[in-house]
Amino acid sequence: MLSIIQAAGWPIWPLLACSILALALIFERFMALKTARVAPPKLLDEALSVSSRGVPAAETVNQLAQSSVMGEVLATGLRTVAAHPQASEAELRAAMEGAGRAAAQRLEKYLNALATIASAAPLLGLLGTVVGMIEIFGSQGGAGGVGGGGNPAQLAHGISVALYNTAFGLIVAIPALIFWRYFRSRVDGYLLHLELAAEQFVRHLMRLPR
Repeated sequence: MLSIIQAAGWPIWPLLACSILALALIFERFMALKTARVAPPKLLDEALSVSSRGVPAAETVNQLAQSSVMGEVLATGLRTVAAHPQASEAELRAAMEGAGRAAAQRLEKYLNALATIASAAPLLGLLGTVVGMIEIFGSQGGAGGVGGGGNPAQLAHGISVALYNTAFGLIVAIPALIFWRYFRSRVDGYLLHLELAAEQFVRHLMRLPR
């Protein structure tokens, strides 16, 4: 691996930095977007159950908020009803929509950075290719132009710089793009699920005795 890096020249270092950053972002998003952390399957039913006779105690609401992203959105509705018992449906819906937007921002965290790496890596690989081509033509020109013999070692180095950087740029970009699309789809699914759950919970809260 070290010999490949040495053969690829200095243009590969930005690509290595991008690859390390992409791996870190992918690992972080895998951990953050677990179903248990975002929308546990039975959480809505549990929230409906504990609030079936009215707003539960503040400790229960806090536990709900700390359980997951969905729990925080549902807890916002309970806190709004507890603080303003006569709140209208529009006010309750607005409070939960605000919590939902904050949740969406957290779920989408780092996705733009991953998309940027997927877009920039091929360009960095192309930069390495151009640098390699410059070295090739420089070595040929230094010996009286193309066809004048040139420096074989310099020629081989220029070709290796061009090919290694092109390949490494694609190696970084393709997984980054795949995982970005995967996480994007996963977040969209979570947001739809949160929206439907919040809508059902609003209707439930409006039926509570006040």
